[in-house]
Amino acid sequence: MIIHRAFIREVLQTAGAVIVIILSIFLATRAVYFLRQAAEGDIPIGGVTLLVLLKTITYLDIMVPLVVYIAMLMVLGRWVRDNELTVISACGISMGRFIRPTFMLFLGVGSVVALLSLYLSPMSVEISHRKEREYRNRTDVAGLLPGVFTETRSGRGVIFVERYDRATDTFHDVFVYNGNGEEESVVVAGVGERSFDEAAGSDFLVLREGTQYRGVIGAAEYGVLDFESYGLRLDRKPGADPALPPKARATRDLLAGDDAATAGQFHWRLSKVAMLPVLMLFALAFSSIHGRGTRFPGMLMALLVYFGYFNSLGFAAALVNRGAAGPYSTLWAIHAGFLALALYLFHRRNRNQPLLPWPANQGPKA
Repeated sequence: MIIHRAFIREVLQTAGAVIVIILSIFLATRAVYFLRQAAEGDIPIGGVTLLVLLKTITYLDIMVPLVVYIAMLMVLGRWVRDNELTVISACGISMGRFIRPTFMLFLGVGSVVALLSLYLSPMSVEISHRKEREYRNRTDVAGLLPGVFTETRSGRGVIFVERYDRATDTFHDVFVYNGNGEEESVVVAGVGERSFDEAAGSDFLVLREGTQYRGVIGAAEYGVLDFESYGLRLDRKPGADPALPPKARATRDLLAGDDAATAGQFHWRLSKVAMLPVLMLFALAFSSIHGRGTRFPGMLMALLVYFGYFNSLGFAAALVNRGAAGPYSTLWAIHAGFLALALYLFHRRNRNQPLLPWPANQGPKA
């Protein structure tokens, strides 16, 4: 049917525009966050793009259902405002006839959400976890940024480089300060480069063509040493590698687990897919409260339903993860409750009745 194809096309087009806006905001905020960490020396500047991309993939399975929900509300709201839905209803096409195109949308979008939730999102979390562990155990020089004072891992020194030559992988105009409370030293060199000593198992920053100033704090005299080559041992942050969290584990591994955390994570991933058709049904039902003369009528109520639904699922998932409740009595009970509410509202919408049964003689009509 032409109307069904038009409905699917407009929902997908609107969803594309909405997700571009949401992704732009998300990318901007995450990029600022990771750039601040890079400026503080916690992560290398080259890892910012990868971490932003991984975080985006991680949250796409949450974004997509919301985007489709908003897109359906916007499309149906415009159809009501332009009297298109009134004409469609006058032609004998009720809202019940929109179940079929909505189901077609669910098959396509639901497959994408399932792929994201069950495979891509856990994989991105695992890669992020591995990269963060790598950055945490990296040496001081990995976080150096030209023009920025970087504190060493020991907290007793500062490294500053004026310029970095990517072609030769060398630092130029290097300043290094070290102090232990009694003695301090300042090293100034024209060139520095990374080096790894396999025998000692340590990383070094090898400085060339420089001078070292060394002395006791408070003393009037300092020693001055000119050198052609000076090796500075680089610290690594101590600490054991943390275990892989359940959200970073593959779905097949969760099925083999027998603890509450893995069970909660598995049902939470399925919940992201299960909430999509419920939200779509809500969107069809809320088309009856879209009034004329307002750009996004009824959007506030629809969003309140979404956030109530999503936050309830998040709270239930936390209970399951702690072993305080079972997934069927919490997560799936919430799905069943919101599905029943969506069916009730859609039933009233399909019969052209007010969504709420009071007052009995009033209520918006399509």
